[in-house]
Amino acid sequence: MDIKIATEIGKCLSNETRVQILEWLKEPEKNFPPHETLKHFEDGVCVTYIHEKAGLSQSTISTYLTNMERCGLLISTRHGKWSYLKRNEKTIKEYINFIS
Repeated sequence: MDIKIATEIGKCLSNETRVQILEWLKEPEKNFPPHETLKHFEDGVCVTYIHEKAGLSQSTISTYLTNMERCGLLISTRHGKWSYLKRNEKTIKEYINFIS
């Protein structure tokens, strides 16, 4: 991991809600209902559920999630009109190794 990516991840982690989202996504089955169509968490959590749980405006959550995806903390998968997000464990481990 290079310093530029590590710095961008650090910026994302400087926001309490973004850190909470990562915590929620660590154990999605404990924090979210499965989407009615997929009924599993293999592709992550429906963005709608993240928005509802965070209690912030749709535009704010959208910006947070986009930034987190851009710096590699989240992986996005689309199924029809629904977007699902999950943690990118590889990037998270690389970041932890980089800062330690």
